[in-house]
Amino acid sequence: MSPYRTINPATGKTEKVFDLHSTEDMLKKLERAHGFWQNDWRYRSIAERRTLLNKAADALRANKEKHARLISIEMGKVLPEAIWEIELSADILSYYADKAETFLAPRDLPVAQGKARVLSEPLGVIYCVEPWNFPYYQLARVAAPNLMAGNVVMVKHAPGVPQCALAFEALFLDAGAPEGAYTNLFITNDQSETLIGRPEVRGVALTGSERAGSAVAAQAGRALKKSTMELGGSDAFIVLDDADLDVVVPRAAVARMGNNGQVCTAAKRMIVHHSLAEEFTARLKTTIEAFQYGDPLEQGVTHGPMSSEDAMKRAVSQVEKAVANGATLVSGGKPLDQEGFFMKAAILTHVTKDNPIFYEEIFGPVAIVYPVQNDEEAVALANDSPYGLGGSIHTSNEERGYQLAQRIDTGMVFINDVTGTAPDLPFGGIKNSGYGRELSEFGIEEFINRKLIRLP
Repeated sequence: MSPYRTINPATGKTEKVFDLHSTEDMLKKLERAHGFWQNDWRYRSIAERRTLLNKAADALRANKEKHARLISIEMGKVLPEAIWEIELSADILSYYADKAETFLAPRDLPVAQGKARVLSEPLGVIYCVEPWNFPYYQLARVAAPNLMAGNVVMVKHAPGVPQCALAFEALFLDAGAPEGAYTNLFITNDQSETLIGRPEVRGVALTGSERAGSAVAAQAGRALKKSTMELGGSDAFIVLDDADLDVVVPRAAVARMGNNGQVCTAAKRMIVHHSLAEEFTARLKTTIEAFQYGDPLEQGVTHGPMSSEDAMKRAVSQVEKAVANGATLVSGGKPLDQEGFFMKAAILTHVTKDNPIFYEEIFGPVAIVYPVQNDEEAVALANDSPYGLGGSIHTSNEERGYQLAQRIDTGMVFINDVTGTAPDLPFGGIKNSGYGRELSEFGIEEFINRKLIRLP
């Protein structure tokens, strides 16, 4: 039975099922993609690639609500957030269309003798494994830089968002891209491993869980393929004693509860100066208890369902485990008594280091508040995590925030803002949050051959 199916999380009903590609079909698609790259795409000018990406971006913008509705139907994101995701995805396509020529320009090196020039050349087929929580944005992050760099892209998207996967592939086909430039695959994990082992595949990118990243990175390593991994996170949201709670509390609610908390860079740990912690928690509770749950396509709904029944049950069970081991449940944390996969947003306090949830990532709408005595304790707690993706610091003194940010062990730190994303900002982490970067000029450099040409 194919796992690629649209199960509307607002109703729990299966709406569409899609057949798997056979291994024979998968290898034919690989052969076509590799042949297209080898004989055509790698030689096309940046101007030709730019035209194609801009057409795809224009199509996204022209039909943004149609695409956004697919996101809402397949994984439960409320429509305004889904429209924002479509607009961001279009911006990423346009960004690389505009900037790739600059990023890929030959570089002359200052050498002691002769001349040395480094060229940025494509590698070939880049295979990408992508998640369900941002069904268009995650695809845009890998497709835009690699297509502009002269690579071709094959993608195994999450089984829960097959209509989004097909619609994104159609963007490039409708824009005039020949088959093989961007290829969607409905395949199993075993087929994926087979594909990674093929010599035509020259790079592997994954966004997903630690478990998935560990498996795919091992497969890529055995096959000697360059890989990038964007994995989980347990970002700290640090509130210093000089912060303005009128500003910070609404920001905290967005940072943790946006997309129902199903965000790798969500503010999963609220580290708050003890003088503000009680008021911060009370205000956050008032904010989240005003959420309006329902069909994500309905006007006025602030929070739709969780993406799946498994996702909801997992987050609820983690809350229960935390409470069973001494944590205090301030609000929420239970399934809502209605059709679909709805969970009420939660706040936990008194999560001590011996609580098994302390080092876990909760991929759902659950904020954990930790009071701290001073900046030193805030930094120590922020760094006491197996993850190192992002984080944020909230203060009325930007220089103070900047000094603390330098001591946080993550790939990204935002001061007086939520941990966010933009086409021109590098995205990625360290430790168990993975390696490599997407977006900005760093994203286009991951899968290129920096070829040295030495002249006497």
